[in-house]
Amino acid sequence: MNKESLLTAIIETAIDGIITISDRGIVESINPAACRLFMYDETEVIGNNISMLMPSPDREQHDGYLSNYQRTGNAHIIGKGREVYGLRKDGSVFPFRLAVSKVQYSGRIIYTGFVHDLSREKEAEERLREYALNLEDQVNERTQSLKNTIRALEAAREEANQSLEKEKELNQLKTRFVSMASHEFRTPLSAVQLSAVLIERYAAQFENANIAKHLGKIKNSVQSLTSILNDFLSLERLETGRVEPEYASFDIVQFSEELTEEMQLLAKQNQHIIYQHTGTGSSVHLDPKILKYCVVNLVGNAIKYSGENTYIEYSTEIRDNRLELHVRDNGIGIPESDQKHLFEAFFRAHNTGSIPGTGLGLNIVTRYVALLKGSISFESKLNQGTSFTIILPLDS
Repeated sequence: MNKESLLTAIIETAIDGIITISDRGIVESINPAACRLFMYDETEVIGNNISMLMPSPDREQHDGYLSNYQRTGNAHIIGKGREVYGLRKDGSVFPFRLAVSKVQYSGRIIYTGFVHDLSREKEAEERLREYALNLEDQVNERTQSLKNTIRALEAAREEANQSLEKEKELNQLKTRFVSMASHEFRTPLSAVQLSAVLIERYAAQFENANIAKHLGKIKNSVQSLTSILNDFLSLERLETGRVEPEYASFDIVQFSEELTEEMQLLAKQNQHIIYQHTGTGSSVHLDPKILKYCVVNLVGNAIKYSGENTYIEYSTEIRDNRLELHVRDNGIGIPESDQKHLFEAFFRAHNTGSIPGTGLGLNIVTRYVALLKGSISFESKLNQGTSFTIILPLDS
């Protein structure tokens, strides 16, 4: 194969378009790639001015540009290359990169243009630009949304702070009122209790059953009110953080036996409190006052919510360096729907009826147990009784 044949084969199979024009801008040759690109047949282009492949205003300016270059030698494209637009036969315009070279051939000048289609690149660039704009819009939208959210959160925080301040003020007023009222009520109650005791002593010689009956009602009422006031004071001290455990070593069996005797005096007719201890050791290191409140509350509830002629089981056990207390009764039990609220302040189960109570006791017990780093749990079935378990660590 000679050089001419080789050159022709290369031009004919080239991917990019190759067009040659004379010094007057007339097309002398065009390869198949350029024909496909501009959608013309070879015969439709050769012999015509190259401007037929250009959109306005390049079409009208091309001849002037070529003449100016030949006169001045000042080239805009020749030997440099640039991005331009081409005009297809169907009237559509497309971008391409044009590189033009000047060739001396057979004593005359020929210009060769190499055409590389940029349609796909431009489409990709346009998609990328649209994506960037869309992304920017999304960023701006989300930034604005975030700013709105921040403003809303700041407004909510300010509102919450104001509500918190008001709540603190109300809590302080409530605390002061509870403290004042509880102490003020205790004085007249003590006087009523003392008067009832004295009346009982002075009336003993009359042996009047009605007097004894009504004095008993007075003493029971005073004791109930005193218990309620003690609950309010305990709650107030817990909420203000003024309760700190005071640990001491004592014998849990002796402690429980004395407590059982005290609680037996409050039991209903033929109610019996049975105490039992398991384990060889009986010495514990806990806060006896807090522990007494917890046991008195649980045993007191068992007395209140159990009928006459029943047994209340109170047991203690020391094992694995912890103390377990169990209080069981066979009373009215706790409805299943109420059990999840049992330890909430001022909550009372729906089946308590006219049985007196504030709904504070178990809430206070729970807080006291937490102060001792322990846990409390219960099991209950309606009309089949309730069992409470307190577990306290002994290594505090």
